Amino acid sequence: MRALASIIPLAFGALRRNLMRSLLTSLGVIIGVGALIVTVASGEGSKAVLEEQLATLGTNLLIVLPGSSTLGGARGGPGSGKPLTHADLLAIMQGASAARYAAPLDRTVVQVVLDNQNWLTTVYGSTPDFFAIREWSVARGRFFNSSESDSGAKVCVFGQTVAKQLFGSSEPLGQVVRVKSMPCQVVGVLVSKGQSSQGQDQDDLVVMPWVTYKSRMMSQDRIHVGSILVSAISPDEVSHAQTQVIGILRQQHRQLDGQLDDFTVRNLADLAATQEKAADAQTGMLRNVAAVSLLVGGIGIMNIMLVSVTERTREIGIRLAIGASENKVLLQFLVEAVVLSAAGGLLGIAFGIGGALALASTMGWPFVLSPLWIFVAFGISMAIGVIFGFYPARKAAQMNPIDALRFE
Repeated sequence: MRALASIIPLAFGALRRNLMRSLLTSLGVIIGVGALIVTVASGEGSKAVLEEQLATLGTNLLIVLPGSSTLGGARGGPGSGKPLTHADLLAIMQGASAARYAAPLDRTVVQVVLDNQNWLTTVYGSTPDFFAIREWSVARGRFFNSSESDSGAKVCVFGQTVAKQLFGSSEPLGQVVRVKSMPCQVVGVLVSKGQSSQGQDQDDLVVMPWVTYKSRMMSQDRIHVGSILVSAISPDEVSHAQTQVIGILRQQHRQLDGQLDDFTVRNLADLAATQEKAADAQTGMLRNVAAVSLLVGGIGIMNIMLVSVTERTREIGIRLAIGASENKVLLQFLVEAVVLSAAGGLLGIAFGIGGALALASTMGWPFVLSPLWIFVAFGISMAIGVIFGFYPARKAAQMNPIDALRFE
């Protein structure tokens, strides 16, 4: 320990004598560690954004859509096949024990008009369970209730964007607007949810009772349902609920064993897992780039240390001649390599954190970086110094003192 304490000042002195060369030598480590920090922070930040955006859709969510049609070998898009019915919804509500809520959902894009103001938006028809499934609360006012939903009352709930575009700073509650050609009273304004993972404004909507939407606004029958939203009782029950819903709908549609489903049940948890895998793959690729930079940095350190050993051959010979042991000479050059690499690691961490903060600010995601990764990055930089500095240090320690003293 005492020997190490005496060697460290020597190592720092040798590096200070060639400060610019030392800095350039550690540049590969600086870039590699900085790239690792930026990669990890950006990966965690994008995951946090993804989780937040999926949470705005409602946790434990299943979306049931009509299937696609096939005509002459050509398949149509989703919804071109057999439509879903209100009877399907009732069967799910009664038979899916793993489902807490189920709600119909129909939508269209129409003009909403208030006096001389108008706004083109998406109007949804659903039941009060829609708000529970989407975990959506009101900022002002209230939701429409079950009585209003069943009777087809002309009431609606606005998203923040629609309320702002039509009313500005005025109070929308109790006001009557025209949705398409139907007068509708605003009873509530939803809290803001921001953009979805596809960049869509989730607050640009109007929600009204499903019966009102189908019968009064669109003049459609109440037999068919555009889609069905289902919320499982817990995250662990999502797959079970999905299996139950599929079984119920196959029975409802009288489908035989081996026959393809004429509907689609989308599990948002699976979607999230797929997107996380894609994000992890990208992060892993960038980590490989950082690893290559660290490898190049380590080779650079070994190269410069070999040059340093050659330049200081007479110094090494003198130390060995006056009694320095091979272990002390090895330790001196090994410490120089570790200090050089560790300094690069510290600078790389500083630049990496700065770059990650700038990237998070630019992309609009949170800065997320576990302290563990900082220790890992610093540990890697020190390990590079030990691994790539050992050979030059060993070469210096094994010099013949007489040959070293003769070196010019």
